[in-house]
Amino acid sequence: MKQRRKNLLKHAQKIGCDTLVTFEPENLFYMTGFWGEAIGLLEKNGKTTIIAPELEVGRAKDESEDCDVITAERGTGLVTSLVKKIKKNRVCTDCQNYSIMTSLKKSIPKIKSSTEPFYNARIIKDENEIKILKKASKIIDEMFETCSKKIKVGQKESELQTILMTYAMEQQMFDTGYKSTLNPLIIAGGPNGALPHAQVTQRKFKKGDLVVTDLTLRYKGYVSDATRTFAIGNVSSQTKEAYEIVKESQKLGLKAVKPNANCKDVDFACRKYIDDKNYGQYFIHSTGHGIGLEVHELPTVSYRSDTKLKENMAITVEPGIYIENKFGIRIEDSLIVKERPIVMHKFTKDLITI
Repeated sequence: MKQRRKNLLKHAQKIGCDTLVTFEPENLFYMTGFWGEAIGLLEKNGKTTIIAPELEVGRAKDESEDCDVITAERGTGLVTSLVKKIKKNRVCTDCQNYSIMTSLKKSIPKIKSSTEPFYNARIIKDENEIKILKKASKIIDEMFETCSKKIKVGQKESELQTILMTYAMEQQMFDTGYKSTLNPLIIAGGPNGALPHAQVTQRKFKKGDLVVTDLTLRYKGYVSDATRTFAIGNVSSQTKEAYEIVKESQKLGLKAVKPNANCKDVDFACRKYIDDKNYGQYFIHSTGHGIGLEVHELPTVSYRSDTKLKENMAITVEPGIYIENKFGIRIEDSLIVKERPIVMHKFTKDLITI
């Protein structure tokens, strides 16, 4: 935790600040070890304070590391207590709330809103974070094994999700709370698979379906993300061809991952192969993204990204082909950037026919 705080302050100094204030639970957890409703304050001397409503104080004291915990009234009381501590500091905060920022600027003239110090500190994972991500990925692999045994004709997408989430929760894996979906998982059979972010429905699996199974779950705060695509019974020759193209594309993308490689080059490695096979128009999203305390964080693995990969970044590589009203295919792994990247998922990428 001490090293994390040093890194946070180092990145704050790069934008002219000596103090960090977080309102976001992910950044609060990274800074303190506590995930909850509170404000976190990190001062230039490393002193760390949690300002929490009374209902959160007990957990904050138990779960945080080397923090002072202050009790304050919920809402404006938290902000008032914060202001009393940092009037003269050069403050950076991740607060995105307009009314709160307006109030803070009246009392703290040298405050700016920026997520940069937080994301730039979090982008490189430490040994403990990597250990947690590996464990999360292992549990997801076990869930893919469950898919290979439990998927069947006549089963609803929602029924498979229930089976998988029951197992996940038994292993202390939980929903990420990702705001853009109503479901914890993506389970998309047949034509639903052509929607990369499909919602889980009551549709029943049929013979000839491909089933896109995207498992993105949180373990001890950290998110692992992987996708496998299964076949139910015989599928068409076009479907098999498209599957092998995605599989080879993903292999080339993984091969391109190494320290100092450009993120756009990883995207290009995947995209060019699919383009060359005349399926380029059906690859409709970026190749990957960073993972950690959020589902999507830095770096972005796309043709627009000039970010260079660095050792111990955690990213996904997930090319896909999506043909409207027919099928979708995605193969995705989470990995740690090394000279020889650590692909954290071991479950086969061969097409499993059920």
